[in-house]
Parts: sequence; structure tokens; C-alpha cells
Amino acid sequence: MSRKPSPVPDLLDALHYENSARAIRRDIISNLLTNLAKFPKVATKNDYYLALAYAVRDRLMRRWIQSAKTYFLKGSRTVIYLSAEYLMGPQLGNNLVNLGIYEQARRAVRDLGLSLETLLEHEEEPGLGNGGLGRLAACYMDSLATKCIPAIGYGIRYEFGIFDQAIENGWQVEKTDKWLRFGNPWEIAHPEIRYAVGFGGSTRMVGDNNGGFSVAWTPDRIILGTPFDTPVLGYEVENANVLRLWRAQAAESFDFEAFNVGDYYRAVEQMVASENITKVLYPNDEPEVGRKLRLMQQAFFVSCSLQDMLRIYFQREKNLAGFSKKFAVQLNDTHPALAVAELMRLMVDVYKADWESAWDITKNTFAFTNHTLLPEALETWPMRIFETLLPRHTEIIYEINRRFLDSVSIAFPDDPARIERLSLFEEDHEKRIRMAHLACVGSYAINGVAQLHTRLLKKTVLSDFYELYPEKFSNKTNGVTPRRFMLLANPYLSALITDAIGDGWVCDMDRLQELEPFAQDAAFCERWRKVKLACKRKLAQKAADETGVKIDPESLFDVHVKRIHEYKRQHLNVLHILGLYSRIKQGLEKDAPPRTFIFGGKSAPGYFMAKLIIKLIHSAADLVNRDPETAHLLKVVFLPDFNVKKAQDIYPAAELSEQISTAGKEASGTGNMKFSLNGALTIGTLDGANVEIRQAVGKENFFLFGLTAEEVAMHLEQGYRPRDILAQNPELSSILEMLGSAALCGSNRDLFRPLYDSLVSKDPYFVLADYPSYADKQREAGKTWTDKECWTQMSILNTARMGFFSSDRAIDQYCDEIWKVKPVKVKL
Repeated sequence: MSRKPSPVPDLLDALHYENSARAIRRDIISNLLTNLAKFPKVATKNDYYLALAYAVRDRLMRRWIQSAKTYFLKGSRTVIYLSAEYLMGPQLGNNLVNLGIYEQARRAVRDLGLSLETLLEHEEEPGLGNGGLGRLAACYMDSLATKCIPAIGYGIRYEFGIFDQAIENGWQVEKTDKWLRFGNPWEIAHPEIRYAVGFGGSTRMVGDNNGGFSVAWTPDRIILGTPFDTPVLGYEVENANVLRLWRAQAAESFDFEAFNVGDYYRAVEQMVASENITKVLYPNDEPEVGRKLRLMQQAFFVSCSLQDMLRIYFQREKNLAGFSKKFAVQLNDTHPALAVAELMRLMVDVYKADWESAWDITKNTFAFTNHTLLPEALETWPMRIFETLLPRHTEIIYEINRRFLDSVSIAFPDDPARIERLSLFEEDHEKRIRMAHLACVGSYAINGVAQLHTRLLKKTVLSDFYELYPEKFSNKTNGVTPRRFMLLANPYLSALITDAIGDGWVCDMDRLQELEPFAQDAAFCERWRKVKLACKRKLAQKAADETGVKIDPESLFDVHVKRIHEYKRQHLNVLHILGLYSRIKQGLEKDAPPRTFIFGGKSAPGYFMAKLIIKLIHSAADLVNRDPETAHLLKVVFLPDFNVKKAQDIYPAAELSEQISTAGKEASGTGNMKFSLNGALTIGTLDGANVEIRQAVGKENFFLFGLTAEEVAMHLEQGYRPRDILAQNPELSSILEMLGSAALCGSNRDLFRPLYDSLVSKDPYFVLADYPSYADKQREAGKTWTDKECWTQMSILNTARMGFFSSDRAIDQYCDEIWKVKPVKVKL
């Protein structure tokens, strides 16, 4: 008698985990014993963090595997996000929120005699980005998963991320970011996947059996890339996407012959040289060796990523024809622009496609996001470096340029100046490759990241491309994820909002507008103020613990945290502080509210003027904080090592958000959105996304000052003379004189001379021009803050009207208007 075959079990059933506090506690203990070989009595805080992280990761795995399986079986069109930066932030808290088990984990850890907050604070943050570019990529990865969009984020697994910032005697000092020193429980290595990336060498023409010719590239150096995968889970969905980061390895890591003859360095020389490619985020590119390394980083990560995409593609397909239908590849700024030439190389040289077919696939695969209006920030590479490292790519780019300029000549005959401007090669002084131009030519879509930014792109740095390809251009204003920057960072405010309008706003931020009537509800306003005060107290305690500066939670928290740069104008803020300090000393600010100025941000290691601004902030803090006459009204504190983790404490506590960049310089900004979402009011210029934030929250709820982008351009055209402004403003002139005073400089009266000279002679970022209106608006903001009811209403309306600035909305627009991709819901 034949037996019925047993039903095949769903292998994913083995990955089923209960989410009760008891089950999580059991899994923490199990992980201590089996993964970490520790028993509870001897386990360290790091052991408990890892044990909890593994318990959470186990609960991600079922969703991750099921997502990969679903996308494979459906052959889903997939978004590829190519970015040199990902500032993902700490993962434990975010994954607990997205899994919906935050409270269960808190109880499980508490039952073990520990605090979840302690373990969250212990987590190392992967500093794989420099600022807004990497944080935007992280927000978009969160939204892609939450919106159920199949996606892979590709980047670089830097062994050492952006430096840890220490402050010594008021100066920034860079410390190595050893984020991997205790291990990374969220990543899964795949050493079985390896891709070869070539550098240097030579090319030659070779014949084929059909009488045709092709190009063979023989590199003189081969680097291998291996991936490390991190799951990115959506909020309250089963979808989980992947962030795949590449690590460089030597093709041959150990030279036995060299070792055996006693040459121990040469024995590992290739391994060290190869691994250097993914050693550090943004090596110093002042010396030529640094520029070479940075170019190699970009070539390495785009080549590995494209080879991986082709491997995935050919798991189901037989030829290249459908490649651009399978993948929509977004270039996050110019760092991955080399992907245009690399995809052409792979298709033409490796897969033997003809040029026309390969180019048709390429130009329908890529879309390009530009993130800068600064001409000097549009990446270019000297030909002598580029053609030495990438000889085959150089040939391909020459051919792309030849064909492109032929089409330009047809569209704009007898216009050699236009051809020169549009060429992929810059011929002035030293011949260079223009990477933004390569991205524009090789992409089917080009977008800016704020309405003003996109308008200025069309008028300035990419104006010729806009005239040639107007249909390619669109705006996609940046957005931020409410999961991390509200639900996780500000749980008390999130609970208050949910209590009032329900929890639908977490995935549909437009629902926040339902808060507007509550701005007139006295009881709700009182609860809003209590939440803000609790956040301020928390930040005040952390500031005291970290800096020794005691700040009053009952004072106005005026916050300026972002990358330190002259165009972001932290020094304008400091000049106002010095002016306010002087006026208080003179008895001219009798009604000034108590105010705490909070700064944070890092300077690029080689950017002297930005480092000098950090020193100026600390010198001003020393002057103000030690003066007993002003201590009750003014405090200045610089919170070192600003990162995502610290931002999660700062944004909820802020009351006045400083968004004071020179108009026309900031592409968008996302810090401005995070502040407003958490109920801070903005003092700012009409720059970047400030323009749209002001339109959304209402001009009456925004402290606007300063020149417009058009007025800045007009001043530059007519000849801007900062000395004329000083001649008309004795108070400002006296503030500038303080930059040479013993009170600020000590014995070195020339300490801030470079800053003084720059402001007085050139003032390239219009600090002096904007100072009077800035000081007036600061006075107005201080007066408004003293009216608690009015300020609270304005704060509530800022939050209520921030729905547009969700990264979910931005991803919806990319999906509908650029990528043409639909959600694929995963079901367990």
C-alpha cells in the first residue's frame, strides 16, 4: 500500500519567532550562550547589546528571505540606489520600531536587570556618510521598504567612517571612527560572491571569428569586491529590502615567496594596498594619492554593483534586452556617475553587445539626482589620473562624447561655445572629465531636490543641458522619515499626536494636518509644552554630561546643528551672539528672554576656515558662559561629534531652528524638515527647501530674513562692497572688532584674523549684508517666544503642516514620475 507523500514544509516556518517579552528574553539568553559563549553573570554590556541585536535580526530574517523570494518569483522591477554615502544611524531602535516590538523588548531587557536605553546608547553608529547626502539615502531606503518597493541600495563598507570629532582647546580634532571594533550584528557577509575590478594596464584591438574587432583591456591590477548585506525593514509591512555594501580585497592576499625570503612587508603589500580602497570614507584628496584613491573607490563600487545586477538579471533572463526594464538605477549625486561608462564597458566588452544597443539600454537605465549648486562641487577628474587608472573607461567616454557632441552640433549648428560648455571634457588649464555631464548625457531623468534648487539648476550649472533636454528635468523635493525622526526620536510627542488623531500619520504624514484644530485647544497646548520641556531636560542633562556646561531647560533653545561650512554661516550666528552679549552688557536688552545657543557639526579635516569657525564658537562660549552679568540670560554650548544618534536627542528639544545659509547655496537641506516636524520654528533665508517649508507652515509661522538668491546674484553683478555695510552699521563694526579682542583671542590677537579679513574684504557668503535683518528677526523670535500660548500654537502648526516633507511622498514621486515602478507587497 503506497503512502501519501508528506507535504513539503515551508522552510520559512523555521524562522518563525514569537514577539512576546518572554520569548525575546529567552532568545537574548540563548544568544548569550550559543553565539557569544557567555553566561549572564560574566556578560558585558556589549554582550547583551549583541544578544538583543541578534534576537531582533532573527525576527527580520523571515521577512527578508520572503521578500527576496517574492521579488525573484515575480521578476519584480527593482529600484537600485547607487550612493557613496549611507548614514543609516543606529539600527537596534529603528528595527524595534518597525517590527512593532519596542515595548516588548524594553520589558524583556528590564526583566534581565538592564535598561533598553542603555543598550541603545551603547550601539556604535556606522558613520558611512558625511551629512545630508548619506542621511537622505537612509531615509529613502526606509521609505522604499515601507512603501513595498523592491530595492537594493549599493555602497561602500568603509572600515573607518567619518571621523569621530573631539574638541581640544576649542579646536576640532579628528579621531578614528572604529565602528566595527565590537562587530556589526546587522550585516551578513557573502564571501562566496566576488567580483573582479581592474585598474591601469592597457587596451588593444582583437579580432573575432566573424571578421569584426573588439577591445580587450588588460589591467595591471585586480581588486576583488565582496558584499556585506544589511536588511532594511519597512514599517508595519512584511517587506524588507537590502543594503549591500562592498569591501575590497586583494586577488592574492599573501605572497609566500616574499615571506619565505624574509620580505615580510612585500608578503602582504597587495592585501594592504587593495583593502585601502574601502578603508576610509572620503580620503583626503588634497594630495594626488588621495585623489587616485577616491576615484578608485568610485570605480570599485559601481563596477561591483553593476556586475552584481547583471548576475541577478541573468538568473531569469537570457539576453540584455530587458535590463532597463528590470532595473531603475538612481545616481545619488556625481560619485556613482562612472556607472554610465562601466555599464557600457560590461555590455560591449564582456557581453559583446553592439554599441547602439548598449547605449540604448544604458540611457534608459540611469536617472541622476544633482545635489549642489556650487560649481566647484561638481566633480571633475584630471585626465592624467583618470586615463592612467581607467584606460578603457577613458576610451568609452571619448566615444560617448563624440557621438553626443555630433547630436549637439545638429541641434545647435554654428555654436562652438555651446559645444565647449556641454562637452564631457573640460579643456581649461588641465584637461578634466566632467562627471555631472556624463551623468546628464547617460541618464533619462535629471532632478533637483527642492523647487528653488531645481529652478537654479536650469538657470545656472546645468542650463545648457536643460535647453538641450528639457523633458529630462524635474524637481523631487527631499523628505525625511517620520519613523526615525518622530516615532523613535520623539516618542512622547508621537504618543501625544497619536492620542489626538490616531496613528495613521506614521505612514501618511498628510494626516498631521488633523492636528491644526488642536492648536486652539488649551489643554492640548499645555501637554505639548510639557512634552517639549521633557525633551529639553533630557538634552540639557546630556549636554552637561558631555561638555560640563549647565544649560537651563526653561530657556529658549536656539539650535544650529549641521555640517560646518562658510555658506551655512555658523559665523553669522556667532556674530549675533556677540552682539546680543554686548547689548545685554550695555543694558540695552532688558526684555531679552533667557536663551541657550546650541551648536553641533563637523568640519572637513582640511577646511581651515570651517575649523576656525568651530574655534570661534568655543571662544564665544567661554566669554559668554563665564560672565556672571549675562549667565542668567545667555549660554552657548557646542555638542561634539554630531551624528544621527545625537540628532535624535537634539531635534525634539529644539525650539528655534537655524537655517541661515546664503540664499542660492543650499540644495535643499533635510535638517530643516526634521526640526519643523518636531515642532521647532525656523529662522531662515529663502534657500533650499526653506522656501517650501515657509509656504507650507505659513509665513506667519516662519522668521524670514536676508537676501534672496536673485538679490545675491544682483549684488555680485553690481559689485558687493562689505566695507560699505560696516560704514553704515557702527554696532556691526564693533562686533567685528571683537574678533581681535583679548576676550576672544587671548594673547593671540590674530587668531581670527583670516575670518575677519574674509568678511571685511570679500564676505563671499553675504554675512554682513544679512546681519541687520537677521538680528531684527532674532529679536522678534525672542519676543514671540515669551508669549507661550502664541509660540505653542505656532509650534503645533509647524508640525501639522509638514506632511509634504515625508520621504514617503518623495519616494512616491520618484516611483510614479521617474522609476515607473509599482509596489510589491510581501506576505508571510
